[in-house]
Amino acid sequence: MVGRRNKEHRGTPADLLVVGLGNPGEDYAQTRHNAGVWVIEELVRRHGGKLTRGKRDHAASDQLRVGGHRLAVAVPSTYMNESGRAVAPLVRRFGIEDLSRLVIVHDELDLPVGRLKVKFGGGLAGNNGLKSVRAHLRSDEFSRIRIGVGKPLPDTMKGADYLLRRPARSERPELDRMVGVAADAIEYLVGSDIEATMNRFNGS
Repeated sequence: MVGRRNKEHRGTPADLLVVGLGNPGEDYAQTRHNAGVWVIEELVRRHGGKLTRGKRDHAASDQLRVGGHRLAVAVPSTYMNESGRAVAPLVRRFGIEDLSRLVIVHDELDLPVGRLKVKFGGGLAGNNGLKSVRAHLRSDEFSRIRIGVGKPLPDTMKGADYLLRRPARSERPELDRMVGVAADAIEYLVGSDIEATMNRFNGS
């Protein structure tokens, strides 16, 4: 069942709201944990947008026009484990009543570098950002795009430490390609539905 919200919103509702998870600040900008942010930055670059933050906002956001549709994009200014503090107000602000039209883009240890998966609902795989979003929305019935960043070699480091490091130079071409594919998937989804998007992109 698709989650729905009946909160009051400001302005014309967006057709899709996409939030890229990560950590704020230059120290984290190029780390694996910010893969979701990279996708938002790619969409903004493609469509000539600019992420801006209001005084009371917990995110920088913009609304892009994609094929006649309204695509709201945002990057939380909170740390990953507090992402829900940013996402819940964004859902209200952009009038997202059907939570399948909320897409959370995030890094995924359980997918190899260069792989992507679009999904709706389901488990959170221990991701603290997703847990925070679920807690604040009181629902896990939102869409996700998982960006594969691979895992550290056994007995080398913890997953959390691995995510907070920059990818190896050899990984960058595949990661950059996958960021582009994720942006393609979002551009497709804004005028389609999650099932069709999964069918088209889950194999990339």
